Amino acid sequence: MRVLGAFPEAMPSSNSRPPACLAPVALFLALLLHLFLSSQAGDRRPLPVDRAPGLKEKTLILLDVSTKNPVRTVSENFLSLQLDPSIIHDGWLDFLSSKRLVTLARGLSPAFLRFGGKRTDFLQFQNLRNPAKSRGGPGPDYYLKNYEDEPNNYRTMHGRAVNGSQLGKDYIQLKSLLQPIRIYSRASLYGPNIGRPRKNVIALLDGFMKVAGSTVDAVTWQHCYIDGRVVKVMDFLKTRLLDTLSDQIRKIQKVVNTYTPGKKIWLEGVVTTSAGGTNNLSDSYAAGFLWLNTLGMLANQGIDVVIRHSFFDHGYNHLVDQNFNPLPDYWLSLLYKRLIGPKVLAVHVAGLQRKPRPGRVIRDKLRIYAHCTNHHNHNYVRGSITLFIINLHRSRKKIKLAGTLRDKLVHQYLLQPHGQEGLKSKSVQLNGQPLVMVDDGTLPELKPRPLRAGRTLVIPPVTMGFYVVKNVNAVACRYR
Repeated sequence: MRVLGAFPEAMPSSNSRPPACLAPVALFLALLLHLFLSSQAGDRRPLPVDRAPGLKEKTLILLDVSTKNPVRTVSENFLSLQLDPSIIHDGWLDFLSSKRLVTLARGLSPAFLRFGGKRTDFLQFQNLRNPAKSRGGPGPDYYLKNYEDEPNNYRTMHGRAVNGSQLGKDYIQLKSLLQPIRIYSRASLYGPNIGRPRKNVIALLDGFMKVAGSTVDAVTWQHCYIDGRVVKVMDFLKTRLLDTLSDQIRKIQKVVNTYTPGKKIWLEGVVTTSAGGTNNLSDSYAAGFLWLNTLGMLANQGIDVVIRHSFFDHGYNHLVDQNFNPLPDYWLSLLYKRLIGPKVLAVHVAGLQRKPRPGRVIRDKLRIYAHCTNHHNHNYVRGSITLFIINLHRSRKKIKLAGTLRDKLVHQYLLQPHGQEGLKSKSVQLNGQPLVMVDDGTLPELKPRPLRAGRTLVIPPVTMGFYVVKNVNAVACRYR
């Protein structure tokens, strides 16, 4: 625009210059005009703008963690797994003895294994030694089968509904039938395994807790984030979607604490997408943002156990595919198991701005969670802390450890997609090295990248990673 603005002033008038000189001037101006129009049509890059001094520093984040007391303590089996009975129906049961599959499952221990799901109606529970049947009424197998999954959907699935009070009475009856049987006398009972806590579901849960809240060992529900038939890769980066779980947790906790304060709550079945998942999406690196945020959010809000649906199955929501290859969410879960302990710590952040406002600089697209490091991991002494960080920004973020974390050695476990597919990749790399099994009986070594003491953590755009802060000697993490 400066060329066009100067154009009238630079043009000589016919009265001040001989006609013979007009040709070279006209040619020169035509060349300038041609170059300007070409740049407008082709190169759309903005002109460089000088950055104001100090702008770079505003992106730096100060991070500290409360190390005296944990804010929550979850189960040692916090991250647990589910197998759908459809593997029997579809002829997959024999594959559970696969050495490779057993190796992958062992990597995620300790964990609960839930054997259940929506496709359980073909199963017939038989217990010939069940004395309850001799009394003329239905035995435990009747209740175990008929109250398997999402009682709020019975009207849709079976043409009849059940209210919360009746459901609670049936759980009490089931408990009374189990107790006289030696193999079941010490069995735990979990329920009611409701679906998404909408208004009618909350009413069902309220009726159930009023009657049978003290009967169950933990209250359970299920969660699905998004319709698998319409999902797109960018959906996994939406903070609004990531936050839907938090509201559900509060609704469940409000009802539970009304009748049985302190009762444990389990998320007994979580999937990223419905309808069996979506190929190249719910089994890709992108889905890991939802999964890791789910783990962080649940523990931070006091949910005792989360059961992932499914470890191995048909569809695309599983951790291991039908060829027994671990998918990105498996490697994410393996890192979580190896590095994260059950004690949750409070995170404090502030931006290096003229007026620091603690907590506000993080916003929604940079999510930071902190736990005591897993005390079963003998690579780290007790008192160490593990951070796991999700960066949904399209730019890198810099984090400076402060307070009790200042000038400590850090081990980085940065998980990124591997290959040309980017966020849709089904392969991942750890600190730049692809993660693959050594053989059917051996998982790869998860090698950290050591960072020197005091170094700023640089989180690449649209990535997630774990950071073990060594030798913090955190009081909350020294003992079990």
